Amino acid sequence: MVPLEAMRNPDRGDRMLEFIAAGVIGVYGHVKSRKFVGRRLRYTSLVEKPLLGLWAGVGATVLAAPLVAILPVVGAGTAIAIGAGVGTGVALGVNDTKEPPLLED
Repeated sequence: MVPLEAMRNPDRGDRMLEFIAAGVIGVYGHVKSRKFVGRRLRYTSLVEKPLLGLWAGVGATVLAAPLVAILPVVGAGTAIAIGAGVGTGVALGVNDTKEPPLLED
């Protein structure tokens, strides 16, 4: 059973909206950054850097922090989700560059 106080908490829906927004934006950042690194940065020396994904994730978090501070619906968790999504997308995009390109590229 759900406690009565949890049912009366008006912030519960806002937290769920923030959680969903953070997840969607994090996945979007992951997919876009992975495709960008795999297609556009394939032939550059940047993809040889071992910590590229970490730095991209930290940079995305730092850039997203002021934006999410202004928006009323999302919070710091959203900035962290954006950074994690971009960082993992860049790291996996670097792995994609080591394979030969497909015919559709």
